[in-house]
Amino acid sequence: MLLGQFTMFPDQASTVAADVDRVYSFILGITVAASTVVAVLVIYFAVRYRRRRPEEVPPQIAGSHLLEALWTAIPLAIVVVIFVWSARVYFRMIRPPDDSLEVYVVGRQWMWKLQHPDGQREINELHVPAGQPVKLIMTSEDVVHSFYVPDFRLKQDVIPGRYVYLWFQADKPGRHRLYCAEYCGTDHSRMIGWVVVQDAAEHQQWLSTQADLSLALRGRRRFLQLQCVTCHSGDSQAKAPNLEAIYNRPVRLQDGSTVTADENYLRESILNPRAKVVAGYEPIMPTFQGIKEEELLEVLAFIKGLRPGGTPSRNEDFDAPQSDPKAPQPKPFQPQ
Repeated sequence: MLLGQFTMFPDQASTVAADVDRVYSFILGITVAASTVVAVLVIYFAVRYRRRRPEEVPPQIAGSHLLEALWTAIPLAIVVVIFVWSARVYFRMIRPPDDSLEVYVVGRQWMWKLQHPDGQREINELHVPAGQPVKLIMTSEDVVHSFYVPDFRLKQDVIPGRYVYLWFQADKPGRHRLYCAEYCGTDHSRMIGWVVVQDAAEHQQWLSTQADLSLALRGRRRFLQLQCVTCHSGDSQAKAPNLEAIYNRPVRLQDGSTVTADENYLRESILNPRAKVVAGYEPIMPTFQGIKEEELLEVLAFIKGLRPGGTPSRNEDFDAPQSDPKAPQPKPFQPQ
């Protein structure tokens, strides 16, 4: 009964799982075959060419160029096949489709915190639809963690101070274990959770019952709360670069170089604004080192979705509130 339940690999629950298993099985098969041949030859030579008499001297062998060429060419060919095959699978795994659903992931001792664009927030559980590519934008608040889902054949180290990416497409509904595969402290073994794959209708129902303010809307409020709009006003009088439609666009810096305004650049510009100063502007922006990771993700979500004309108005663009003319007026000050 136990032998009937034994499986060499976990369930294949993503579109890349079968490809990863094929590469791994090929490497495993080559390793077992080569090890078996070497072991058999060692035993054979030990018996066949053993010293039979104390005075026996084995004959000298000059060698064979053909044999040397074969044991060089054959392993080289095998390694090239493994490299090309693995590279094709790897490039497929790291390039998310354009229509991927983005989910933000923050690792901390000892939990996974996940935020959906529509406002749903989860801890140690991720709900995703089957058949839909999902892109994870991940970072850590403290130490290095590793986001690992064996059934999906996916594992990615999550590093403090930067964003890393991972994507998958689950191909059937079900529950799949989520682990931290990097030792991260005393309760590392408890940093586990679930990826819950739902069909389209069930997932839409879950989204509707778990909805909160969207990540971008909370980011807009945070943008105003932190007074970012004072300088990033989006008009001709702005003291800082216009952030409208800046995401994934090239940005020219004071040193003449150009960078792409992706999540990592925007994050660095918020936490360390003097690191890469935009050409034509002075380094007057203060640092926001004390901001929480969740608040930072909110601001990034707002900036990523900011379109031309979408910058909120500054407070001074509005008229000061007028007092009620019928209300009692204070008496003028009279010096004693």
